[in-house]
Amino acid sequence: MRGSGGGTRDAALMEAFLEMLAAERGASFNTLAAYRRDLDDFREACGRLAAATAEEVRRYLASLGSRGLAATSQARRLSALRQFFKFLVADGIRSDDPTATAERPKPRRPLPKVLSVADVDKLLDAARAAATEPELTPLRRLAALRMLALLELLYATGLRVSELVALPQTAGRGGRPLIAVKGKGGRERLVPLNVAAHAALDLYREQRATLGKAESKWLFPADSASGHVTRQAFARDLKGVAARAGLDARKLSPHVLRHAFATHLLSGGADLRVVQTLLGHADISTTQIYTHVLDERLKELVNTHHPLAERS
Repeated sequence: MRGSGGGTRDAALMEAFLEMLAAERGASFNTLAAYRRDLDDFREACGRLAAATAEEVRRYLASLGSRGLAATSQARRLSALRQFFKFLVADGIRSDDPTATAERPKPRRPLPKVLSVADVDKLLDAARAAATEPELTPLRRLAALRMLALLELLYATGLRVSELVALPQTAGRGGRPLIAVKGKGGRERLVPLNVAAHAALDLYREQRATLGKAESKWLFPADSASGHVTRQAFARDLKGVAARAGLDARKLSPHVLRHAFATHLLSGGADLRVVQTLLGHADISTTQIYTHVLDERLKELVNTHHPLAERS
């Protein structure tokens, strides 16, 4: 089957398969061309097509990842092979389908965008500078202090932005070390506040009191349908702070700061289970997206402490 005869038979069977797709399923020219490319790629890689074994299919699929093909492209190649071999089985040309046990490639979750510690420092410094400008009107100073408090809280706790903007006015009051947060599915968790977050909250509350602002059920009240600052308004203002800090505002969002919180904790030695609890993830597999940080830490530990690490 690997000789010229097999190649001729493979070509004839592939043409018959493509004709079936066109006649019975109304496949377009572009669809047929895509099937042809995918089947030709398999035939070139394995040396044969119609007589391929399940092991050859498995090895081929495994090779696609090393060739840099995305999971969606790998899945398309597998789909083309499955359709082709189903055609052969239906026509009695083969008695078995070598793709029957092949697993569909799973798309890899993209690594979250992460700010460095230095970038977070720049962002917070820019927010502090904006809140202490001497020419600000009282209302503008309140808005700047609110933004500073939001940022300090977000980086200190890793809250979801929906959880952050909807915090009750009692959160962190009186220097309380923990705040209760109601997350997805109504699950409640306790999240600790650091000194910087408490300080920012105190300044914000003092400015509200100075302006005689009425108490609200929300920590960050606003003229909106919800009664508090909206996620969209916070995300918009965050980009403004990012621009003042010299960061790429297009790449910055509240969710990126949540990622920074988790990543920086792990890189500092925090346990993955602790980070899972703080983030409010029901399943630790969701938190494991951050384990790329742990991988880098392990590599650094080995390279630093292993006695043979410096040998080439």
